[in-house]
Amino acid sequence: MTTQLAPLMRDQRKADAEHLRILSLCHFIMAGLTVAGLGLLFFHWFMMHQFLESPSAWGGAPNAPSPREAWNVFRWFYLIFGTFTIVAGTANASSGWLIRNRRGRVFSLVVAGLNCMGLPFGTTLGVFTFVVLLRESVAELYAAAAVERASPAPGTPP
Repeated sequence: MTTQLAPLMRDQRKADAEHLRILSLCHFIMAGLTVAGLGLLFFHWFMMHQFLESPSAWGGAPNAPSPREAWNVFRWFYLIFGTFTIVAGTANASSGWLIRNRRGRVFSLVVAGLNCMGLPFGTTLGVFTFVVLLRESVAELYAAAAVERASPAPGTPP
C-alpha cells in the first residue's frame, strides 16, 4: 500500500519577496563590478598614457603616427567607455534600490535590457530580472506597494 503525500502549497508571495531581495542584491553587486571596471579602465588609461608619452617607443618606426595623434584617438575611447560604465553602474544601483522598495518596475526592466548587452554577468542578470519582474504575482506586489504608499498612514489628517 502506497501513501501519497498531499501536495505542498507554496506561498508565491514569500517566493517573490525572496526573489526580489536576491535580484536587488545582484543589481548592487553589478554596480560594484562596474566600479571595478572603471578602476581597470583608469589603469589602462594610465598605462597607455605612459606608453604614448615615452619617446623611445616611437623613435625607430618610420612613417609612424605621432604619439599625440594616437592619444587623441584613445581619449575618445576612454571618454565613451568611462561614461558608459558610470551610467551602467548608476543605473544598476538605482535599479537595486527601486527593486528593494518595490518602485520603478519599468525602469528596472529597461536596465535589465541594457544589462543583457554585458556578457556574461549582465546577460544573466538581465534575463533573471525579466523572468522575475514580468511575473503577474510580482506586478501585483508592485501595485500593492504603490497603493500602500499612496494611502495616508492611520491617524494622519488627509
